[in-house]
Amino acid sequence: MKASEEADYREFVVSRYDALRRVAYLLCRDWHTADDLVSITLGKLYRHWHRGKDAHNLDAYVRAMLTRTWLDELRRPWRREVATESLPEAVQPAATPTDRVALLTLLGRLPPRQRAVVVLRHYCDLSVEETADLLGISVGAVKSQSARGLAALRLPAIRQYASQE
Repeated sequence: MKASEEADYREFVVSRYDALRRVAYLLCRDWHTADDLVSITLGKLYRHWHRGKDAHNLDAYVRAMLTRTWLDELRRPWRREVATESLPEAVQPAATPTDRVALLTLLGRLPPRQRAVVVLRHYCDLSVEETADLLGISVGAVKSQSARGLAALRLPAIRQYASQE
């Protein structure tokens, strides 16, 4: 951006910042989020100032950017999280040596490829793509082998739980 363009950009931001912040607040109803939205929008505007300054109505152009930014933020997964006073999950007891032996026994019953996929995906924490590359199989094969392997590991646990009740 040229120095003259940057001066125009700064002048626009200084003159419109409060109005943009109010619009953002009306959209999201939270001042902190409104500040974030305005910051993101102004960063986008800076990158695309050459387009914005040529817009017929710059204010409308920036409000449209702000609205799209807000809609994009609503789609983000962390915006769907809701704080609660208590955790929904119960604390799981630490694994005992007998649990480890049972898991190793169950793993030993899996076919070699399923066992490899389950270990690489869930013990080594590799991605689907990394596991596929390492084993020389397709991504779809990793997904199906992982699903079948986990189902085979869960089945004895479900049976054991059902017999205890």
